[in-house]
Amino acid sequence: MAKTYITTAIPYVNGNPHIGHAMDYLLADTYARFCRSQGDEVRFQVGTDEHGNKVFRKAAEAGLTPEAYADQNSAKFRNFIQRLKVTYTDFIRTTDPDHIRRCQAIWEKLRPHIYSAEYHGWYCEGCESFVTQKEYDEHHGVCPDHQKPYQRLSEQNYYLRISDFKDQIRTKILAGELTILPEFRKQEMLRLLEDTPDISISRPRKQLTWGVPVPGDDTQVMYVWVDALSNYLTILGYPDQPIADFWPAAAQFVGKDILRFHAITWPAILLGLGLPLPRRLISHGHVLAGGQKMSKSLGNVVDPVEVLDRHGLDAFRYFFLRHIDTFADSDFTWEKFEDAYNHELANDLGNLVQRLATLCQKNSVPGQPIPNLATSSAAQSASASALSADPEYLQLMRHFEFSKALDHLWQQVQGLNQAIDAAKPWELAKQGNTTAVQEVLTDLVQRLLVVAARLTPFLPDAAERITTIFTAPAITPPATPLFPKSA
Repeated sequence: MAKTYITTAIPYVNGNPHIGHAMDYLLADTYARFCRSQGDEVRFQVGTDEHGNKVFRKAAEAGLTPEAYADQNSAKFRNFIQRLKVTYTDFIRTTDPDHIRRCQAIWEKLRPHIYSAEYHGWYCEGCESFVTQKEYDEHHGVCPDHQKPYQRLSEQNYYLRISDFKDQIRTKILAGELTILPEFRKQEMLRLLEDTPDISISRPRKQLTWGVPVPGDDTQVMYVWVDALSNYLTILGYPDQPIADFWPAAAQFVGKDILRFHAITWPAILLGLGLPLPRRLISHGHVLAGGQKMSKSLGNVVDPVEVLDRHGLDAFRYFFLRHIDTFADSDFTWEKFEDAYNHELANDLGNLVQRLATLCQKNSVPGQPIPNLATSSAAQSASASALSADPEYLQLMRHFEFSKALDHLWQQVQGLNQAIDAAKPWELAKQGNTTAVQEVLTDLVQRLLVVAARLTPFLPDAAERITTIFTAPAITPPATPLFPKSA
């Protein structure tokens, strides 16, 4: 049994959960469920990033202390994660006392690579990121994500000497010790690495009051990246406890907008601590709305809770895991969502379950055992073709090609519908060929149960309902279809 550690980027608590957060959670949860199906022991981290000026100012606007504001908004994310039925094992808050203490211990370990210097340059408060002159010039002095001019700063900060680690980071990426997916993002990160300067890891307390104090210097507070990135280790107990059972992480899921910090700053921190790099960084694109980036100013922001309320969790998971590409920017519209629900979930899968269960009930076909995909097909009662390993599915899942894996499974769903039409069990029943009817329907049920097992990482509730229906002693069609068609 492998021990597998999976992480998600922890969001700031200065706003509500959005579609980008949902993508992190869905992709990571799909992989976690798949790993468990393969027998792995999984630790799965989620949490909230609660320090920084954005949180401090939002708290002031709300008339709350930063602590109270962080408590209130962290609970929103925890509730959202639970609404998505994310199977996490560990929830971290960067205001947790253990995290703060461990961050300070990490700082001490990094001291040989830290120096103090004065910073003169540009800064984006929305990104909580320092901006090089090259980036400033490329964006004409305005942050493309927040549409606000960069600030000019002059302040004394501590720096992490990224230059100490550039060659090692490049070597490990090229050698595949740190895999960055998709491949074109890996090439982007290698190009960025060339020009990456040493990075500021503190702010003066007079500029940033809400954060982890720098050990040994009361005038400085840790900057977000050391505080936030370290959560992947502190939640495992580092440096108080051994972490080798689960570190390095098998997969870290992040949005493309913060990949550079995970592909450059984070490896530098780990190398400075003498720790191995994560095995894989999986970077997903943005969800667009009608072909445009979601923006409050454009009024096209899609509320994930509204999407969840429309047709439930499995419909939400299905659309964002199949019709939103795992790696590329992809488009959401309500029309596309409704079309996928009615024509794919309701027509293909829902109709398959309803008609097969009805045929089984009419012909007294009993429920079948739950398939164990880990055992050989020869040990099972189902046909070898139905229960043999599916190498294409396994390869796609292991390479994080989730949208393609779901495409592959959907071909099997549609194939079962076609198999019913081809076998015509109702005609066999009219002919009085009871044995043939039983054999055909039993085979179809066993094949559907295998598909349901493989759909579990994507559609856990629907897969469970299918399994319950077709493993019951007497198969009965559901009173309510799995996916009732919408008007």
